[in-house]
Amino acid sequence: MRLLSLGYVGISTSNADDWRDYGVGLLGLQLVDRSAGTLAFRMDDRSQRIHVEQDGRDGCRYFGWEVADAAALDEAGAELEAHGIAVERGDAALLAQRRVADLIGFHDPLGNRVELFWGAELADSPFSPGRSISGFRTGPMGMGHLVLTAERIEAVMPFYRDVLGFRLSDYALKPFKAYFFHVNPRHHSLAFVETGRRGVHHLMMELMSFDDVGQGYDLAQIDPEMIGATLGRHTNDFMTSFYSWTPSKFMVEYGWGGREIDPATWRPEELSHGPSLWGHDRTWLDESGRAMARDLRLGAARAGMREPVQVLDGNYNVMSGHCPWWDGIKKAAG
Repeated sequence: MRLLSLGYVGISTSNADDWRDYGVGLLGLQLVDRSAGTLAFRMDDRSQRIHVEQDGRDGCRYFGWEVADAAALDEAGAELEAHGIAVERGDAALLAQRRVADLIGFHDPLGNRVELFWGAELADSPFSPGRSISGFRTGPMGMGHLVLTAERIEAVMPFYRDVLGFRLSDYALKPFKAYFFHVNPRHHSLAFVETGRRGVHHLMMELMSFDDVGQGYDLAQIDPEMIGATLGRHTNDFMTSFYSWTPSKFMVEYGWGGREIDPATWRPEELSHGPSLWGHDRTWLDESGRAMARDLRLGAARAGMREPVQVLDGNYNVMSGHCPWWDGIKKAAG
């Protein structure tokens, strides 16, 4: 099975007004539809990426993964049924709500609703962000990445790896158990964190400018209890980011500078220094977990662990060195 990217997410909330303020005012999403108890947001040229429903619950209702075309969707449905997985076809009303040409739906071993779709509707006007940002890095790599929680990762990993075709990027065993998976050059589009319960950990959105993230961090810190993890940088996808709590009691990672990989040659490995090079003090961990994470970060610092910054053409300038020591390091590196 060949999945292309994370295409859309459906969210449950107890308060749609709070989601409107959070989505537009902090994240910079474009609100494109508001009806009784529902919201729809854009983040690029797609007509819709996020649909929020005020249903009295919190969390995510469904996750949409894109496939290439109608034939790919039919093939995926046949593969799922061959594995004994019940699949339902989306009716006209559901396709209109999701704004896609066709979809199938089913449940993973944790009970999460998964949808595969093709033919996402494109908007007839340019994206207009809710606050002044440079935009989101989406396109062929999708809307970002999704991290789910699990009681035991081993109980769900075979389904995503062997049935849906996700490929392992890398994994961490400390300060918590986490496995990361890719379907395209984005380092990971899906991950699982073992927390002892089922749910959604976070949704990642990648910005086009580092300053978008910093200014978002300033906004989030107006309410310190909103911060789920402080500004920091990851060891695996090199993302510089912070995490904030959504009104639906999961987090959004708001980041910049994500790494691209070559899926054909990539080899997974354990993240021996943990998931972060620096920062990312995780308020959602207990004190022993935070202390372990801190020790891992300090270990990375003592080891001199450094990674190059990932940039796009047009958003950086190259500085002159004027430092014999640094120039010597560059020369020795080749």
